Amino acid sequence: MAKANSSYETIFVVDLKLGDDGVKGMIEKFKTLISENGEITGVEEWGKRKLAYPINDMTEGYYVLVDFNAQSEFPSELERHYNITEGIMRSIVVKKEA
Repeated sequence: MAKANSSYETIFVVDLKLGDDGVKGMIEKFKTLISENGEITGVEEWGKRKLAYPINDMTEGYYVLVDFNAQSEFPSELERHYNITEGIMRSIVVKKEA
């Protein structure tokens, strides 16, 4: 019996020190990772925004919101990728209510 997919959303903040091409590459990297392990239902690039507090002396970051459906094992793997990727300032993955 196949496992049912759940709905999730993730927000990640990309370091602007990567430059425009680096930011776009990072967004594509994570969109590809998510689509390979689930189904993307929406992507919103919020763009460059001021951070609520400085992170590593940076005051701005590039925000991206991705809605997706995936099996329950994938969000922890996605968080692991965020944590080991240089250039991701902050991230969160949340399960959406049905």
